[in-house]
Amino acid sequence: MDRKDDIREFLISRRAKISPEQAGIPGYGELRRVPGLRREEVAQLAGVSTDYYTRLERGGIRGVSDSVLQAVASALNLDEAERAHLMDLVRTTTAASDRAPRRPPQQRVRPGVLRLLDGMTGVVAMVQNGRSDVLAANLLGRALYEPVLKSPMASDPDTPARLPNQTRYLFLDQGASDFYPDWRAVAAITVAMLRSESGRNPHDRALNELVGGLTTRSGLFAELWAGHDVRIHTTGTKRFHHPFAGDLSLQYETLDLPGDEGQTLFTFTAEPGSASAHALAFLASWAAPPPETTTTGEIADGPTVPGVRTQGAARNTHPRKTRPRHD
Repeated sequence: MDRKDDIREFLISRRAKISPEQAGIPGYGELRRVPGLRREEVAQLAGVSTDYYTRLERGGIRGVSDSVLQAVASALNLDEAERAHLMDLVRTTTAASDRAPRRPPQQRVRPGVLRLLDGMTGVVAMVQNGRSDVLAANLLGRALYEPVLKSPMASDPDTPARLPNQTRYLFLDQGASDFYPDWRAVAAITVAMLRSESGRNPHDRALNELVGGLTTRSGLFAELWAGHDVRIHTTGTKRFHHPFAGDLSLQYETLDLPGDEGQTLFTFTAEPGSASAHALAFLASWAAPPPETTTTGEIADGPTVPGVRTQGAARNTHPRKTRPRHD
């Protein structure tokens, strides 16, 4: 899709989501032919002419000022993620309108970050990029996300060396709805994060290929992508159903790595004393290898995946442990 089309579709989708009542515009009981606000109503709220806003909505953003964009964002009640996305769309459209898609260099996780991951015991920790590729994980992270990392659907069969991708797993692996009890919500959030990434990096060929492939293979992905929702991932709670540890409800935090553009550290912890904390402790004991078998860079019982760090491979059986009961 052309970047001007992205701007048009995004603004139209946001305009359709806000009612006249939400915008403080009297409805007087009139029957409206379009959902949400009309263009002239957005223009009035933003303090610009209808013609000017119409040109803006059609992608005519040459010379538009930040103050006008902020006024439009306020008129549409955009949240932080939506405002940032609008600014990204405008910035990338004006900065490189004729730039061809490029394949980014393979991302590497710095040794210092890998040592940090290894030192985070008792905490699930992993590093992802904006395309939702898993770049690295500590031992507990690989144990928790084993269904994702070992899924043949998480990697592109046409590119065997490509890193495991969480979005591919979500929409192409039938087991994803078991692993994520809130699968539909997780899917929507993941697509919204990809939309944000697309706004920041429209010329990322790997991202464009991921989106194009999933759009043709998953009707739900295509539907969610067409919604133009965006999201900034910061903190929250995510539920898992692990095949060996059972049900877990974990709090996650995210931290962008300033020295490594596009890389984000994700951590997951459990409330102390909770059933999830006991399940996480069980998962750690299940995954822990004997010291003499510690390895680096291999998935348990599977092929080596370049760039994904692990110390030890999660085992499929543990003769002295049984799955915890969460009564």
